[in-house]
Amino acid sequence: MIVLVLSFWAVRPLFHSGFFPVHDDTQVARVQQMTQALADGQFPVRWVADLGYGFGYPIFNFYAPLAYYVGTLFTFLGFTALAATKIMIALGIVLAGIFMYFLAREFWGQTGGVIAGLFYVYAPYHAVDIYVRGTVGELWAMAFLPLVFFGLWRIFQKEKTGVIIGGLGFAAVILSHNLTALMVLPFILPFMIRYPRFAFLALGLSAFYWLPALAEMNLTKVLGQIGGGADFRDHFVYWDQLWASPWGFGGSAPGRLDGMSFMVGKLHFLVIFISLFLVTRKKLLIFPLIAFGLAVFLTTQSSELIWKAIPPLAFVQYPWRFLVLAVFAASFAAGGIATAFKKFTLPVSGVLLFTLLILNTKYFQPQSFNGLTSAEYTAEEKIKWETSRISDEYLPKDFPTPTSRDDVAWEKLAILSGQASLNHLNLRSHQYNFDLSAQTPTEVLINVAYFPGWKVWVNGNETDPAIVDGKIRLSFVPGDYQVVLKFTNTSIRTLANLISLISILVLLKYTCGQRD
Repeated sequence: MIVLVLSFWAVRPLFHSGFFPVHDDTQVARVQQMTQALADGQFPVRWVADLGYGFGYPIFNFYAPLAYYVGTLFTFLGFTALAATKIMIALGIVLAGIFMYFLAREFWGQTGGVIAGLFYVYAPYHAVDIYVRGTVGELWAMAFLPLVFFGLWRIFQKEKTGVIIGGLGFAAVILSHNLTALMVLPFILPFMIRYPRFAFLALGLSAFYWLPALAEMNLTKVLGQIGGGADFRDHFVYWDQLWASPWGFGGSAPGRLDGMSFMVGKLHFLVIFISLFLVTRKKLLIFPLIAFGLAVFLTTQSSELIWKAIPPLAFVQYPWRFLVLAVFAASFAAGGIATAFKKFTLPVSGVLLFTLLILNTKYFQPQSFNGLTSAEYTAEEKIKWETSRISDEYLPKDFPTPTSRDDVAWEKLAILSGQASLNHLNLRSHQYNFDLSAQTPTEVLINVAYFPGWKVWVNGNETDPAIVDGKIRLSFVPGDYQVVLKFTNTSIRTLANLISLISILVLLKYTCGQRD
């Protein structure tokens, strides 16, 4: 309860009317598009209808979807897409503190758990994620990270619930932000090998997402994000920036031209420094010390040889993402420091907490508020043009990227030639049904960015459409037709869904077995 109450200053700006500008200003649109897809009967959601310049694209086949499923839950409860987005963000930061509390309590007791939880909440990098970058996925991955290690500790203690907690935790990290999962993987890989049930459960539950994402990634423009402005060589952090770097709302740039801060937090560094002297008294502090040191090292150019030697790290793009693990380790260690002096636990904890709030709450503020309403964020023009331009890497690889509003798919269907009428239109995010009555030879354009899985049936017979400039075209001789266009599962998606379904059943059986 203390962690929950004292997290208020971290989320207070979310109670302000309107919203605030962030780097990834797509969150409200993604919640709205996820809501629309679920309402249309698509599950799991892979394709959204209006992002991708109105042509749609398979964003949730590649972009971790968990936070947006939660956001959509609140839209179904009656909240606007903007309000649901704010709740989604607030939950991400509050859950981080609560789950860190549960983890640290196992080692340092309730007082240590509270201190660790609040150090995690008020880490400056958390403020960067919320109010500068707007990276909801990474925010949510940070929330579930403590559950992974909480579960592993329970497994180590030979408690069977550890498999459930750890498996669900790591599955949630994968489904929240695949890059965070990639970064944490080397830290937990020995445990995954030692405790395969934990690994199978986590990977199985999340297979519906990560398996198609890996198998079909080369079919999109997403690989084009590697290198260029996101080349990891241009985004290493200088050692002094980890201690103090100017707070700003700009982006990461080569050299020292960054417009954002990469500081770990002075109090977090102080905790690590004190831990060096207390490690003989509290031997468990050695683990966060090692993790902190390695994570911080990987943010700097000193680690460039490692980045070059491990090609998958290129997908991380920005070495400073390892601040996630650095603040996680430092926050956990804070709980140990608070309880290291048994006779002075309460006063030491009080001083740490008071200093934390005084020093760090000032970072949890946006640069400004824009006053936009939910309706403005979800307007057709906003989603199909402005928001689509921010994130179009999930368009099919060979699809021509629109360069002006005239190239946007303002209409889903168009008769390109001939005399015909379209009737009984039923257009959903993943399925179009319509009747066509053609008086002359007719060509119809369906403004959908073709991607494997789209299939067409004409009068009940599957038909191979023509793909022109990445869009679907159908030709008809005079007559009446019933046309169905549907986004279906490829074999890899079907397999992935089946693996996740089996994993859910195994989880239910295992959970019921623990209660017997």
